[in-house]
Amino acid sequence: MAALSKAGAALAALRADLAGEVFAPGDPGYDEARTVFNARIDRRPAVVARCRGEPDVVRAVRFARDLDLKIAVRGGGHSVAGMAVNDNGVVVDLRRMRRVTVRPGSATVRVEGGALMSDLDRATRPHGLATTGGRISTAGVGGFVLGGGSGWLDRLFGPAVDNLLGVDLVTADGGILHASDGENSELFWALHGGGGNFGVATALTLRLHELSEFSVALILFPPERGPEAVRLHRDLIAGGPPQASGAVLRLTGLPEPFVPEYLVGRPLCGALVTYAGDADGLRGLVRPLPALPHESLALGAMPYAELQRMFDTPPGMRNHWSSEYLTGLPDELIDGLCARAMPAAMACRQMLFPLGGALGSGPPTYPVPHRDATWAVQPFARWEDPEDDERALRWAEDLHADVRPWRTGAVRVGLIGDEGRDRVVAGLGTGDLNRLARVKRRYDPDNVFRYNHNIPPA
Repeated sequence: MAALSKAGAALAALRADLAGEVFAPGDPGYDEARTVFNARIDRRPAVVARCRGEPDVVRAVRFARDLDLKIAVRGGGHSVAGMAVNDNGVVVDLRRMRRVTVRPGSATVRVEGGALMSDLDRATRPHGLATTGGRISTAGVGGFVLGGGSGWLDRLFGPAVDNLLGVDLVTADGGILHASDGENSELFWALHGGGGNFGVATALTLRLHELSEFSVALILFPPERGPEAVRLHRDLIAGGPPQASGAVLRLTGLPEPFVPEYLVGRPLCGALVTYAGDADGLRGLVRPLPALPHESLALGAMPYAELQRMFDTPPGMRNHWSSEYLTGLPDELIDGLCARAMPAAMACRQMLFPLGGALGSGPPTYPVPHRDATWAVQPFARWEDPEDDERALRWAEDLHADVRPWRTGAVRVGLIGDEGRDRVVAGLGTGDLNRLARVKRRYDPDNVFRYNHNIPPA
């Protein structure tokens, strides 16, 4: 830490130089600037530099390096571990950098580092184009893509990282470079799953695909019909085209757009089928599901961007989520998952996502170790009372234990919290870790960018 006099002068210079805003403790807006999505995270950075462009990012990184301050990078601020903010360091806040530029002629899009999924979806929708995004609209595009990126379209278009064509990066020494297949190619390889370990991604270029029609079916079943519904969902996805995807959810009905009012407060099993095509094609695909006794059925055309908002949750709640990738979804596992008790007085969801298709057939050289999984399971918990923290975490840990015989061992680092070094290694791939560490040594030898699922320099 620099002497106080030097730090004060440097902060004054940063305030004068930055086109964006600078927040320090005691400033109006400081508490809002340090607040992230997960209310369990309460950290107090020394400085939040809300950047308006790449020159601001360079200035903020050099400021932090000059004063030997830790750096965290905030895009969407959606990391469950709170990696977008630190204590007594500098937060490089990209929230003012949300420009999205669609290039229909080349079927590509340039996305600034602070853009959210909603920004990307709104920009591409008028052109009948899309790329694999997350399963909510409020997550940041940068962290999602660089961490691998699995969503409703990955069976058709591959994970987000397979659609990454280029990255503009501010490095640990405050330099600027571009990474692509033809430029800094080893760094570009590492960015396909290595997350924010190598610099601040100020912009990403992504491949787009035609998506002129999209349809959704959501059927809510009573819990006793859960095992049958999950088996049917599993079988129709396995026998269906890559245009079909979706999820199976166990939840307690909440006042949400997809839960009819008369089902609020009741335990439910939901079968969601998404389809990159028209409603008639979807109706034929899902025909066996509504034949089961059910509580509600909604089926029809829905813009992909609208589906992205269906499972949005508001900030300000305490959150925990994680994931496990599975070798399959046998009947024994389905029965066990459907028999698990859901915690009372908490907004918890147990979610199963089908994989395969283009996700499994993409470039095998990228550090994406979960390609061979066929399903993923995710515990997702929201609650208000800090006294419920232990109960929520125990529920998630019990789910991990239940699926242990069927897990592949791989994870996607973007979907886990602070779960220990072994989980980070599993998310990066043990076979690729040494190569990633060598790239880290070249571009960030001092491990400046460590507020992430970290790759220590070799």
